[in-house]
Amino acid sequence: MSDIPRETRVLDAVVSLVDSLLEDFDVVDLLTELTERCAQLLDVATAGLLLADPFDQLRLLAATSEGTEELELFQLQADDGPCVDCYATGQPISVADIATETDRWPRFVPAALDAGFASVHAVPMRAAGIVLGALGLFGTRVGELNEADRLVAQTLAHIASVAILQEQAPDPTTVLPQLRSALSNRILVEQAKGFLRESLGISVAEAFGLLRNYARTSGEHLSDVARRLMTDRHSRPVLLASIAAYASGPQR
Repeated sequence: MSDIPRETRVLDAVVSLVDSLLEDFDVVDLLTELTERCAQLLDVATAGLLLADPFDQLRLLAATSEGTEELELFQLQADDGPCVDCYATGQPISVADIATETDRWPRFVPAALDAGFASVHAVPMRAAGIVLGALGLFGTRVGELNEADRLVAQTLAHIASVAILQEQAPDPTTVLPQLRSALSNRILVEQAKGFLRESLGISVAEAFGLLRNYARTSGEHLSDVARRLMTDRHSRPVLLASIAAYASGPQR
């Protein structure tokens, strides 16, 4: 662990994320970074962001890892788990020991334990009185989030909400189009990850790393690169070759 004091690392993360909001940013890339920051700053192993679509159905928007993504998707398919409850109630949830909550979440708990998690927490994402989704935090050790960690988690959830809503103060007429846009971008990125996996014979995680690395190095939005890869058949071979060239470079 870094020798830099925790408070300094938290402030650095918040400043970095807010700085990104003041620039031209890609929402999926930024929120993926936000989940990574959760794992670095809080007493958890991984994190995932769930966003409600205009039909009030939760969708996965970002996750720290493929394992977290799979557990979040299972939670949505089973309609059973802390993030689902957090979104429904608009209240934070903290469970120190998942194994004690089998009656509460009969399908989620065995899946979480099988995935190696021992504790779980969720904080709501809100704007203009609307619950937009939930930030899920998963630990590999039994234990509560302390008050400082809960405050940091809620702050990061607020930043996620601002990132999604972006430019203007939200109201019910502006929130829905922005939610649709964020979810559409996520779908494009998922499609591009699958395309790269098949085309290059690599894992989904490696495909996402290549896509992010290429977008950041070339100064493009992650979603824009994914859109070109999936919709522009004429430039696709050149773009695919360019992305593949990053396979030997550093990935984030």
